[in-house]
Amino acid sequence: MYLLGIETSCDETSASIVKDGKNILSNIVVSQIKDHAIFQGVVPEIASRKHLETINDVIEEAFHQANMDYHQINAVGVVYRPGLIGSLLIGLSTAKIFSYLYNIPLIPVNHIEAHLYAPHLEQDIPFPNIGLAISGGHTILFISRSHIEHEMIGSTIDDAVGEAFDKVAKYFNLEYPGGPIIDQYAKQGDPNAFHFPKPKFKEESPYQFSYSGLKTAVIHQLDKFHNLQYEKSLENISTCFQKTAIDMLIETSLRACKDHNIPHLVVTGGVACNSYLRSELSKITSVKTYIASPKLSTDNASMVAGLAYHLLKNNITADLSLNAFSKIVRQGKSILT
Repeated sequence: MYLLGIETSCDETSASIVKDGKNILSNIVVSQIKDHAIFQGVVPEIASRKHLETINDVIEEAFHQANMDYHQINAVGVVYRPGLIGSLLIGLSTAKIFSYLYNIPLIPVNHIEAHLYAPHLEQDIPFPNIGLAISGGHTILFISRSHIEHEMIGSTIDDAVGEAFDKVAKYFNLEYPGGPIIDQYAKQGDPNAFHFPKPKFKEESPYQFSYSGLKTAVIHQLDKFHNLQYEKSLENISTCFQKTAIDMLIETSLRACKDHNIPHLVVTGGVACNSYLRSELSKITSVKTYIASPKLSTDNASMVAGLAYHLLKNNITADLSLNAFSKIVRQGKSILT
């Protein structure tokens, strides 16, 4: 079964053809980073216009790379939530056209659930597992019981981890997005130069995250946490900020694995490309960790087409009245809230 996936939730225009939910025949991604870099963040109006300009060429190239014709597709999966409304509508409208013209099922795909599926494209991962979705817009912890059943057990109460990276980078006049450039600087710093605080939560909220306090400490209270034996360099700041931010993710995820007696941890999303995160995960022996390659960790349509295959097998489809939504809510058998 061949599925076309379409992803336009934020600032990547992507189309992919995946066979039987696993075999990636094509995965075309066009990034808008250069268009938004001058603004140090994604501008929704610019994003939707760029999607409109590129979506047809991206889909055509996906079919060309897969050496397939349009009529050979069995279904089309498209992200309809969460994301930027204008951007989502470009992809959704395009998917509806395929569904109507070729009389094939339209599969509604939740962007976060698609990220949770991404590592499954490259690895065989057992259920249940603990899933950590980390990006510029989301920091969420799940118990995943199947490809389409995810229980959210924790999330950030303020900033997402990727958002914190972007804001810290912006303050120090670094490139956008902030994650990759801070990661580079962090390789040259000393982790003892600053001792930034970690948030403490009540026992009834053991899987929550918070990055507002860390961001404030780095931007407005740097001297308070500085170890005077070390230079107050950008390299040292980056190292200590990154270590604190990433350690929180790992510690909370491992706590969830232990509390629920689930020895399998799936990590996905754009922040999963972070080199310190990957290095620390590779050292863990108490649980088995699964993380997608960088090209599948960031937004892409292969994860959309892959998950759409399993949604279709469970008869989760939509008609042409399907609309786009910015928030995460219950979808089909999913228990995202």
